[in-house]
Amino acid sequence: MIKIKIIENVKTVFIALFLAVIIRSILLQPFYIPSSSMERTLLVGDRLFVTKFSYGYSRHSFPFSIKIISNRIFFSEPQRGDIIVFKTPSDNRTDYIKRLIGIPGDTVQLINGELFLNNKKIKKDFVKKTTVFCGEQQFDVNEFSEQISESRKYNIFYATEKSMKNTDLYKIPKEHYFFMGDNRDCSKDSRFLTSVGYVHKDNLVGKAQFLFFSNNSKIGDMFTFWKWHKSIRFNRIFKKLI
Repeated sequence: MIKIKIIENVKTVFIALFLAVIIRSILLQPFYIPSSSMERTLLVGDRLFVTKFSYGYSRHSFPFSIKIISNRIFFSEPQRGDIIVFKTPSDNRTDYIKRLIGIPGDTVQLINGELFLNNKKIKKDFVKKTTVFCGEQQFDVNEFSEQISESRKYNIFYATEKSMKNTDLYKIPKEHYFFMGDNRDCSKDSRFLTSVGYVHKDNLVGKAQFLFFSNNSKIGDMFTFWKWHKSIRFNRIFKKLI
């Protein structure tokens, strides 16, 4: 009798693990934000869900990037402005999350702080002067509303000093994508060709959809429940990402 119960319990655990892997690989995967590169769209301590089916599936859809499939299947083209999790080309292992700026065939360049896409200046309007974090340091920045397409508008931040205002002209290769962080002067992204550069479509993991939890670790963590009223960012829970 005891042996039968043990077998049943093992079966239950196995089935639960199997279903969790299927859900994580095919439907949704949670991610934690550890850096400031996407402030203020994403803050350190945000937890979000990424849909794995948005752009089809590759080996990076599966745990540990197991090479179950060799190429991307059921592929759907991402749109400029999408917030996407991808594996960095340098090691095919580290997860980055950035905003998609350029698609295959595009040219991208920053000139005097203005973003040019296919030689056309992208519209951006000044919002206000404010501050954002870059790691542990807080910097004065200018906040802008950037509109990369008729339907996609979001806020970005440029440092008021030492801003990366000019870049080379980037020509995006076939089946590759160009990403930038919203916190433009605190983001290691496709502008840095040796460390990130152009991202192949097989490295796309999924599309960031909404936050499900957010916690300010500078105030407290999930174990310091007496600080939850201050540390948990209740206004960000279930916030849809744009």
